[in-house]
Amino acid sequence: MNARSLGPTGLTVSALGLGCMGMSDFYGPADEAESVATIHAALDAGITLLDTGDYYAAGHNELLIREALRSRQREQAVVSVKFGLMRGPDGSIVGNDLRPAAAKNFLAYTLRRLGTEYVDVYRPGRVFPDVPIEETVGAIAEMVEAGYVRHLGLSEVGAETIRRAHAVHPVADVQIEYSLISRGIEEEILPTCRELGIGVTAYGVLSRGLLSGHWSTEREASLTPHDFRASAPRFQSKNLARNLELVETLRAIAS
Repeated sequence: MNARSLGPTGLTVSALGLGCMGMSDFYGPADEAESVATIHAALDAGITLLDTGDYYAAGHNELLIREALRSRQREQAVVSVKFGLMRGPDGSIVGNDLRPAAAKNFLAYTLRRLGTEYVDVYRPGRVFPDVPIEETVGAIAEMVEAGYVRHLGLSEVGAETIRRAHAVHPVADVQIEYSLISRGIEEEILPTCRELGIGVTAYGVLSRGLLSGHWSTEREASLTPHDFRASAPRFQSKNLARNLELVETLRAIAS
């Protein structure tokens, strides 16, 4: 497995990472035993980066990763955790809290659920204007200094926010959607990261499955209510037909 250096703080990860969200949330039902086996297979293949969020099924995903790592050396995995979004008992998203005290509180629970003394990468999952990014990053920087966090990351942010955050504490990487279908970051975000020496951890590289080669209008009708793609614009009937035309064009080029 090839390795990549992300940012200026010494973070090195496998070129491919494993996003664990779908093992607990947002894509419908999942099997825990199969999920643990998948994590083990990834580690055995040389994948080191495991990405999660404390709000993925209200902590379930972190507990799943803890179970998967129970039989492994902690240093074998680079665990990246997002925080901030708050969930209701019914699974709904009820708010976002990036206040410094909240960031430290979320981290305390994450460390307990993961059964570890540190998180490799800690990042707000989304940013909102009610709390300046400098305050949130400052709190994470304190946790870096205290040894509870190894590296600071960002997620779903624009170029200006990246610059403001990086001025407070070096940013290792920005986690953001990027694929042949979703290329908006090429205009400002990628150039900014290149300029500042910040890594980009791209997710959704198959556009949530749209580019997987097996999506169809029939599959759209079979999505479960707990699969967020049922309400995602790119999978709606009025858009899906056009998007599948693009996929077929790509298939021809790939062939």
